[in-house]
Amino acid sequence: MIDRIKYLALTGLLLASAVQAQSSGQTDASAIHQRVLILDSHADVLLPSTPKRYYLPDGSSRVDLAHLTRGGVDALVLAVAVGPGPRDAAGVAAARREADEKLARIKAFIAGNPQRVGLALGAEDVERLHREGKIAVLIGFQNARSIGKDLSQIDLFYREGVRIFAFNHAGHNDFADSSRPGAEPVSEHGGLSPLGREAVKRLNDLGVLIDVSQLSSDALLQTLQLTRVPVAATHSSARALIDNSRNLSDAELDAIKANGGVVQVTPFSVYVHKQDRAGLARTAAVRTRYGLSAEADTPYAGSEAFPEERRNAFLDALAAAQSRGTLGEFVDHIDYIAKRIGWRHVGIGSDFDHGSGVSGFDSEADAPNVTAELVRRGYSEEQIAAIWGGNFLRVLRAAAAGRAK
Repeated sequence: MIDRIKYLALTGLLLASAVQAQSSGQTDASAIHQRVLILDSHADVLLPSTPKRYYLPDGSSRVDLAHLTRGGVDALVLAVAVGPGPRDAAGVAAARREADEKLARIKAFIAGNPQRVGLALGAEDVERLHREGKIAVLIGFQNARSIGKDLSQIDLFYREGVRIFAFNHAGHNDFADSSRPGAEPVSEHGGLSPLGREAVKRLNDLGVLIDVSQLSSDALLQTLQLTRVPVAATHSSARALIDNSRNLSDAELDAIKANGGVVQVTPFSVYVHKQDRAGLARTAAVRTRYGLSAEADTPYAGSEAFPEERRNAFLDALAAAQSRGTLGEFVDHIDYIAKRIGWRHVGIGSDFDHGSGVSGFDSEADAPNVTAELVRRGYSEEQIAAIWGGNFLRVLRAAAAGRAK
């Protein structure tokens, strides 16, 4: 009987210790999250015309002030981004209207919350605003389709506050080939066009950080050969884990490390999660229903030629059919890249409000979950601080330091 009592007492102590250790781990993660600068290097801007699938179920943005505050996010890059489309005069004009509207909304967000939010034009501003207890907003740019062939527009966007510049989205443009050509030939320029090569130099001269996410492999490697300063892939994941052309191969990861750059992992389900058998069957059924082959390199392949209304309906059906990634799968990509090229070359870029999000990290409000998972996997506070913001600020500072005198 005494042995039984001792056993029960010991079991109770062990259980209490386990609970205490778990609680301590949560407390440590929470404290670390509060201490380090939390930066998201890529998010989109919602417009009234944006398809509803990009909004949260309650109709809100994943990166609005309420979600940023709940998640303890200290800085983010909002992108003046446009998608694929025609490159004739009318198509470029429509893309430019979209870009201008998004730029205006970013500025309105900052101006409308002067006590909570501030515009950052560099790493020093991010750190200053953080000390002031404000959220720092950096302005990014994505897809040169909105500027056609006019190199001088890079200077204009710089004057408007853009400090991060990505050549592509899906589809090639007049500056560079995309990693997602869609219905177009795999390559149009063999990487960067002559205009794109000029743009690399102009961006270096201005001190703008070049974003290599969504470039074709040739275009990415050519950019690394031409640039004088480190680059960032603001929202990319690892192709070794998920074989998708939007993800970066080991050779590309190694080249970015050699450049001194950083890869910001994105929690976009299709780029971090392998569909289960049921999800694949549902996806094939959706594709068949829309007159596409059941199997393709990507679930979206072939839909680029659809009229806009039909393509939106197809993408809505596809999103409902696919199984969803998890926080753990997302952090697996951080782990892989940290082990491949070092934790000083990896960070986080959500791509929220453009279809991104996984279970456990579906808005900025969930950012503490990422920190907790990094702590659980054994990352130190120094490493977490680097991954959440320090690495990106390093390359942002390096780009600014390399501007022409």
